[in-house]
Amino acid sequence: MGGGTRFDDPWYDALASGWGELDGTGAPAPVVPPMRREQEGRGGGAADVYLEVQRSAAFQEVRSRYRRFVIPCVAVFFSWYVGYVVTATTAPGFMARPVAGAVNVAMLAGLGQFLTTFLFTWAYARHARLRRDRAALDLRWDTQELTRGLRGGGS
Repeated sequence: MGGGTRFDDPWYDALASGWGELDGTGAPAPVVPPMRREQEGRGGGAADVYLEVQRSAAFQEVRSRYRRFVIPCVAVFFSWYVGYVVTATTAPGFMARPVAGAVNVAMLAGLGQFLTTFLFTWAYARHARLRRDRAALDLRWDTQELTRGLRGGGS
């Protein structure tokens, strides 16, 4: 990886910017730029930008995609978990039924809980990567550009 490597990710060094950097006089640069404090007194500013982004169709689409995935998954997983607990407490004879050797229904159902946890985690990460991450990154980038304009920072 050379010094001239260009990454397509606009957030590549955004996480580190402003942290521990010097301001040119040898002192650490302030984390909150002075322009922002001036903007707060005038009303509006960054808060208006965030409200505008929140009301945008792109933001609503990202939230909608999130909800369409998460709500059914939580309902299925919670039902499966409650079903397991209720069956274990109300039907101990059924749960003690041997399946193969010392392995019984309760052991298989308990291992199934772990399996579905990993399955839902994988499905969530895949869904986020394919359906939401790019749109959310674009929203973050646009928001940063809009707030940078408010703080007086140029390109």
